[in-house]
Amino acid sequence: MLSFFKKKTPLIKHFPLDFVDIHSHLLPNIDDGSKSFEESASLIKRLNSYGIKNFVATPHIMDGVWNNTSSIIQTKLYELTDYLNKQGIKDIQIRAAAEYMLDSNFEKLLYSEKLLTIKDQFILVEFSYINPPINLKEILFNIQIAGYQPILAHPERYSFFHTNYKEYSKLKEAGCLFQLNLLSLSSYYGSNVNRIAKQLLKDNLIDFAGTDTHHHRHLNALETINNPKLINLIKPVLENNAKLL
Repeated sequence: MLSFFKKKTPLIKHFPLDFVDIHSHLLPNIDDGSKSFEESASLIKRLNSYGIKNFVATPHIMDGVWNNTSSIIQTKLYELTDYLNKQGIKDIQIRAAAEYMLDSNFEKLLYSEKLLTIKDQFILVEFSYINPPINLKEILFNIQIAGYQPILAHPERYSFFHTNYKEYSKLKEAGCLFQLNLLSLSSYYGSNVNRIAKQLLKDNLIDFAGTDTHHHRHLNALETINNPKLINLIKPVLENNAKLL
C-alpha cells in the first residue's frame, strides 16, 4: 500500500505518559469554563481517554470579570476532587493554579500574596487580545524579581503581534516562556493564529503546550488535528511539559 494512503494518526494519540495539561478551565462555575461538576467530570474522562492523567486547572483571575481568589480556587478544587472520587474517577491527578490577567489588580496581588503556581515558581499569565499592557516589560521584570517565572498563555492568539513578529523574540529575551494552545494547530481560532502557531514552533519559541479546555466543542476540534508535520513539530513540546509534572 502506498504511504499516501496510510491512515493519519491524530494528535490525541501522541500524548506522552507523563504529559501534564498545564492550562485548562475544568473547575466548575468559576469562570467561562465548565458549568457544572457533571460537565467537569465528562471533560476529564474524555481527556483521560487521550492518555492525559495529569491536569492543572487554571481559572481566570481578571479584575472586574472573574474576581477569583486563591481561597475560592482551592475550595473549588477540593469540591471537584471530592465529586470525582465519588464518581469513581480516581486514575487522574488534578491540582489548581490560575491564569492571571496582567492588569492593575495583578500588580497588587504580586506584592500582597503568594500566587498560585503551576509548579514551583511557574505562573501562567495572559493579557488582553486588544493590546498588551503599556508597561509589559516592566511587569515581566517585576514578576521575576518577585521569584516567579512567567509563562505566557497562547502567545499565538495575540493578533497585534502577528504583524510585528519580532516582538515574540523580545518577550523571550525578557524572560517570558510561551505556552501554545493545541487548538491553534487546527482552524478553530482562524487561519492567522494557525499560521503564527506553526511559525513559533518552527522557530523553537514554544516551551509548553496546553489544551485550554473550556467545553466539549474544544475537544471536538482537538480530535480533528492529524497533520503529521504539525504533530512532529509539537511532539518535543508535549514531552517538555513533563518538567511541570
